[in-house]
Amino acid sequence: MDLPNVSAADEVPTRIQARNREAILSAGREVFARHGLRGATLDEIARTAGMSKPNLLYYFRRKTDLYKAVLEEVLADWLSPLHALDPEGDPVEELRRYIVAKMQLSNMHPQASRLFAGEIIAGAPNIHGFLSTELRDIVARKARTIEAWVAQGRLAPIDPHHLIFAIWAITQHYADFDAQIRAVLGDRAGRPGFREEAAEAVLGLVLNGVTPR
Repeated sequence: MDLPNVSAADEVPTRIQARNREAILSAGREVFARHGLRGATLDEIARTAGMSKPNLLYYFRRKTDLYKAVLEEVLADWLSPLHALDPEGDPVEELRRYIVAKMQLSNMHPQASRLFAGEIIAGAPNIHGFLSTELRDIVARKARTIEAWVAQGRLAPIDPHHLIFAIWAITQHYADFDAQIRAVLGDRAGRPGFREEAAEAVLGLVLNGVTPR
């Protein structure tokens, strides 16, 4: 992945260094998601991380270095469930696990989803190389798995790429458009069990469409 992460320390980090770095990445994820790369400042990220700017600069010398490190972490988290799609597994159960994992990521890390969406909307200037190489290869491999399931009659006929795109769009909608959902649904969106209700609805929509009749 062509997303270099520049750190001031080349040696194995201590626990304090690892904790500080994680705090910076978490703060960067929040601030970049809110303001984008251009609008975010290292001063705000340092304040959000609870440390001084000079301390932050020990770990990341430039704002773009931190931004790329945050994107790298987000991409690794986001693609892990897709990597786990098992060609030998039951197709419906594999897709169920994938959708549930994506919904959980959207629920637990909405800022990461918004950050990634912002990068894509901007034309993916920092990750275009990754999207057109590594991501394309991953999706191609998983599309072949879905095609095999369809050919075996284990899934209804469906274009695998559009299925993957649809899962991405539906599952990440609950993070990227949370304000819109809350505006439409009001108090219902904040009630206990709403996220579980949404996950079940998404599962029904997708799985009913791919289950063989």
